[in-house]
Amino acid sequence: MSFAIDSPYCVPFDGSFSVPAAPTAPPRGVPGKKALKAILKEHIGAIEDLQRKLYAEDRRSVLMIFQAMDAAGKDGTIRAVMSGINPAGCQVFSFKAPSSEERDHDFLWRTAVRLPERGRIGIFNRSYYEEVLVVRVHPNILKGQRLPPTPLEELWPQRLESIADHEKHLARNGTVILKFWLNVSQKEQGRRLLKRLDDPNRTWKFSSRDLDEREHWPAYMDGYQAALQATSKPWAPWYAIPADNKPYMRVVVADILRRTLEKMDPRFPTPETSPDDLQALRDRLV
Repeated sequence: MSFAIDSPYCVPFDGSFSVPAAPTAPPRGVPGKKALKAILKEHIGAIEDLQRKLYAEDRRSVLMIFQAMDAAGKDGTIRAVMSGINPAGCQVFSFKAPSSEERDHDFLWRTAVRLPERGRIGIFNRSYYEEVLVVRVHPNILKGQRLPPTPLEELWPQRLESIADHEKHLARNGTVILKFWLNVSQKEQGRRLLKRLDDPNRTWKFSSRDLDEREHWPAYMDGYQAALQATSKPWAPWYAIPADNKPYMRVVVADILRRTLEKMDPRFPTPETSPDDLQALRDRLV
């Protein structure tokens, strides 16, 4: 049970992943912006065709999970890669601070009710991984969750184990999971945040909280390393995508999605009507 794609950015399944060793910039010699846009367009065309077959087949689903630091490009990547998808076959959900109702359930509940239906591509812009990232960096959040007393050193491994079990269950039941960590450097993030402040059309995207979270960068990197080490599996692989170059990042994400769908090989259902019956139906329409 593996839909992992051969990629230099696929996080190893043996727990050896290292955040400091993961590149934030593309390799030398990548095409320019114009060429990357052309490549992306080609991928989108192929994804559109494969998504139509997935929707018609109605047997499996795809779940794409995006995690990243602020300003890494999650929204833009989702918009760019999924621009050619039929809206009827795509479901996008963004998860922010949980509501009171959501806090009254286990931490996987609010995302479980948003899982993609068969035949659809579901996208989580942030996800249950926030519970081992932002909550790990700010453990005071746990007070509002009213959990049974559990030492923190035991809680994070328990949650990661629950996530891995949850994803294996989904995979067994026909959901192909792709997880993307958009790995932006702290320097590039700072440049993008400044750009938001300087551009009146982007200022609305800026929040002082972004700067507060930026001060916890090392703690977040520790959280990402622990999460990716524990939960990158053949049935739910992580891809640590260099995010300092947005056009390149989007092409890599689109390429992985395209090749995953090609590996799934969705097909239009075989008509149950016999050739004779089809001809009879044609005759009735003439």
